[in-house]
Amino acid sequence: MIKPFYIAIPQADLDDLSDRLARTRWPNEVVDAGWDYGFPLARLKELADHWRTTYDWRKHEAELNELPHFTTEIDHQTVHFLHLRSPKPDALPLILTHGWPGSFLEFLDMIEPLSQDFHLVIPSIPGYGFSGPTHERGWDTVRIATAWDELMNRLGYHQYGAHGGDFGAGISLALGAVAPDRVVGVHVNYLPTRPDPDVTPELSATDEARLAKIKHLMANRPPYQALLASAPQTIGYALTDSPVGQLAWIAERFAQWTDPATPIDDDRMLTDISLYWLTATAASSARLHHDAPRRIEPCLVPVGVAVLPHDITQSIRPLAERRYQIVHWSELPRGGHFAAMEVPDLLAEDVRAFFLDRTARS
Repeated sequence: MIKPFYIAIPQADLDDLSDRLARTRWPNEVVDAGWDYGFPLARLKELADHWRTTYDWRKHEAELNELPHFTTEIDHQTVHFLHLRSPKPDALPLILTHGWPGSFLEFLDMIEPLSQDFHLVIPSIPGYGFSGPTHERGWDTVRIATAWDELMNRLGYHQYGAHGGDFGAGISLALGAVAPDRVVGVHVNYLPTRPDPDVTPELSATDEARLAKIKHLMANRPPYQALLASAPQTIGYALTDSPVGQLAWIAERFAQWTDPATPIDDDRMLTDISLYWLTATAASSARLHHDAPRRIEPCLVPVGVAVLPHDITQSIRPLAERRYQIVHWSELPRGGHFAAMEVPDLLAEDVRAFFLDRTARS
C-alpha cells in the first residue's frame, strides 16, 4: 500500500535540539589550526549558532510539504519517496537516488527542469531520513536496488531509467544488474574507476593524473570511511546524542567535497543535517558503508557518466569502459561531489540528454 506522507516534526524535538545546541561543550583549538586538525572551531560555532537562533526548520518543512511525499513498505522496511508526474503522459519515468551524507533534498533544484520530460521518483535510501531507521542487517546496494524495482513496479512503471551519485550511483548501477529488462539506462555523476591489475590501457596525461589520485586515495583511506565501514554503531552513539557532533560530521563533507565556485547554501545544508538529527538516523545511514557489497554484479544496460572537476575522484573512461557499456560521457566545467545541489542546471541537462537519447533509440 502506498500512503501520502506529511512532514510534521514534533515541537518537542525542535525544542530539544535548541536546548542541546545551547548547552554544547566545546573543545579548545590550537592557534592558527586552520583545517590541519579537522573542522575549524570558529566556523562550526557560526553554523551552530545559526542552526539554533536563525535557521527556521518550520519554514523549510512547509516548503518540503508542498511536494508530493509518500511512503510504502517494501521488504519489511518503510520507504519514503517523492513522486512527481510529468505533464507528458508517456514520459519516461526516472528514479533518482541520493548518497551519503545527502538525502532526497539533493534533487530539489532538479525537479522543475526534469519533470517537464520525465516522471520522477525520488526515494530516501532505507536507513536515511524518513526511510529510517533500518532494523536488520543486509541493506546493501543490491537489496536497495531490488526494493527500488519493486517500488517502480507498484507505481505502474515497467520501463524506467535510473540516476544517482555517491551511493546512489552504486544503487542505480545495481538496478542495471537486477532489472536489466526494465531499466533502459543508468546515468551517474560518480563512478570510481580502480586500476586494473591485469590490463593497463593506454591513458592520456589527464587520465594518468586521475589514476595517481585514485591510487593515493586507495592507499590512504579517509578516516571517516574506515570508521563508518568498521563501526557505524560506535560513531552513531556520538552523532545521535550531540547535534554539534552531527553538524561537524556532515558539514565537513560539504566543505571538503564541493567546488569552491559552487558552494552549497548554509540553510540547504542545515536542512539536510536536520533530517539526520530529527529522524535519529546517523547510525542506520552509516550502516550502508558496512553492508555495501565488496563484489558488484555487472550492470547490463547502457551507462552515461558525468564527471565533476572537484569531485573526490574523477572517472577514467578507458577503465570504465572495461566494466560498463558506456554510451555517454560528459566532463562538466564545474561542480563537486554534491553535483545535484551544486550545479543542478548542468546535471539536469546531462541527465535529460542521456535519457532522451535512450528513448529515441528504443
